[in-house]
Amino acid sequence: MNNYNVLIVGGGAAGFFAAINTAIQNPSLNIAILERGSHVLSKVKISGGGRCNVTHAEFIPNELVLNYPRGEKELRGPFHNYMTGDTMQWFEDRGVPLKIEDDGRVFPVSNSSQTIIDCFLEEIKTHQIDVLLNHSVQGIDHSNDEWSLDTTKGVFRAPKLLIATGSNPKIWKLLESLGHTVISPVPSLFTFNIKDSRLKTIPGVVAPDVHISVVNSNLESEGPLLVTHTGLSAPSILKLSAYGALELAEKHYKFQIKVNFIKHDFLECLEQLLEFKSQFPKKTILKSSQFDLPKRLWEQLVIASNLASDLRWAEINKQQLQELSCQLTEAVFNVDGKSTFKEEFVTAGGVELKGVNFKTFESKQFKNLFFAGEVLNIDAVTGGFNFQNAWTSAFIASQQLCK
Repeated sequence: MNNYNVLIVGGGAAGFFAAINTAIQNPSLNIAILERGSHVLSKVKISGGGRCNVTHAEFIPNELVLNYPRGEKELRGPFHNYMTGDTMQWFEDRGVPLKIEDDGRVFPVSNSSQTIIDCFLEEIKTHQIDVLLNHSVQGIDHSNDEWSLDTTKGVFRAPKLLIATGSNPKIWKLLESLGHTVISPVPSLFTFNIKDSRLKTIPGVVAPDVHISVVNSNLESEGPLLVTHTGLSAPSILKLSAYGALELAEKHYKFQIKVNFIKHDFLECLEQLLEFKSQFPKKTILKSSQFDLPKRLWEQLVIASNLASDLRWAEINKQQLQELSCQLTEAVFNVDGKSTFKEEFVTAGGVELKGVNFKTFESKQFKNLFFAGEVLNIDAVTGGFNFQNAWTSAFIASQQLCK
């Protein structure tokens, strides 16, 4: 029999952060992290393209919560307790200098996720926390105020238990058997697969600021747009995928989007095009990119407007101007499927939030059962926000685990 004061299931960011902070607050506790795989912190390793997007430089709780399609209301209180500035200070205090990039994302100055991993491993060693690999939990039982975990390497017992497994269907099923409701997971943060002649030859092109909406839906977003080899990506798409995770899953990822590349309405664009007609009468339309659009994108939209390659601004007629305005402000693309964003797989779904006390991240059904990170039905847009949820929930849970 393996007896501990605190058991933590999941060797990811939330599990490590909770274990370390629990040990800091009460060094006398015997703590173990049970990890089903042969490696820990694998998601930290690949985050931010291998640089680890630690958090996001948003320091107002009521603004920070706006980045969570699921969890916005529930995280408002926790973020007043522990949020971005606290996270940054925690790492700085342990010799990990951080930097804020122009888009608000926060990374280690080293530009390497290994810096974060090494910090965690050093803290684990300092506080003598057991990290047990290849310990897959097969059963969870609660009796006589004690938790009992049946694993592939034996039975473990402790009075306090934290589940920090992220998106783990097996653990969700075990929690359902205890009586917790679990929202079925669907992908969040994904790119759109689109086959379209306008995009085929211009992968890598970025439109700096667009407006995107899903046709016959209230879903919309704004921001940069990246043309990829398989379709469209970048923050505008990822935000749309996060907020539309459930609705787009119901559509089986087959739908239409409308893209406004210049964020003017149709008539405003038409008026501007008429001005170009007067200003640049002798210039070839195809070769005179406007609205600060990348040249290759502009050329594809001109071609899609059925304008001849040698047509000059002076020669364009009213119908052609309307066609071009339509391509610039109301371009429709058919989405046929999705792709995972880089290697970072995020889901919408998990333990239903109504069953959790967000002052402590404790189960409302079981005393001394806590949750942290993406095992809960909480997810965020890209940019370090999912990690901030992990740090906040893990830290607040640790305040109870240490007692």
